[in-house]
Amino acid sequence: MTLGGEFMGDAVLADIYAPGSGSEAGSAGSTTGAYRDRAAPDALSPAALARLDDTALMQRVGLGCEQAFALLVERHATPLYRVAARMLGDGHEAEDVVQDCFTRLWQNAPRWQASGAGLVGWLHRVTMNLCFDRKRRFRVVVTDAVPDSADDAPLADHVIAQAQACAEVAEILAGLPERYRAALVLCYYEGFSNVLAAQVLDLNVKALESLLFRARRQMRELLEARRITCADVAFRGASSAGGSSSGVAGHGVIGQGG
Repeated sequence: MTLGGEFMGDAVLADIYAPGSGSEAGSAGSTTGAYRDRAAPDALSPAALARLDDTALMQRVGLGCEQAFALLVERHATPLYRVAARMLGDGHEAEDVVQDCFTRLWQNAPRWQASGAGLVGWLHRVTMNLCFDRKRRFRVVVTDAVPDSADDAPLADHVIAQAQACAEVAEILAGLPERYRAALVLCYYEGFSNVLAAQVLDLNVKALESLLFRARRQMRELLEARRITCADVAFRGASSAGGSSSGVAGHGVIGQGG
């Protein structure tokens, strides 16, 4: 896994996140032993499983289906990792958070019921809470230093300058109050609607909009103090934490009114 958003292959995902060791649910030596009493669901082909929505897959996970669990990991691990990496500024910490999140998903599956923002909202809420808890318990050191480069290619200096600006954006984001950072990460980097972000952060929509206004204003003031513009981070603003381009810069945090 990298901060560039390139997640692990399916085999590695299954090995790390599967509740057992790849064996059938409830087999001897598997951590699924605590769920031996779950009634095994009817077997489905991988193609048929892939056509199920999250709610249907969660029903199967609640019955101990590791294949359904692995599919949910495949669907959701990468965006959860991006969120955790931006919140914590550390890829290894983000990996731990994602693993803890999916452990909780497996443990809570028998009791889970679809509501509100569905599984996406539930997973992001758990991930955010784990990040908040980890930030409070541990001092996460963000290292965004850009190494010297001896690249003689055309525009190399411009690319290095962009990378340095992006590192500064990541540093500023990491230094914001955690609720400000959470609102920006969800709404600008991950593209959540205000309604969905509010549900993840357990806020009403008006409170979320107020939080976003204050977060944008503080982020913009800090960026302007360092003379960072949209052009400085174009197409590179999310490079230090994975995912899509430019993030807060490309969505109006720089250069627009609050």
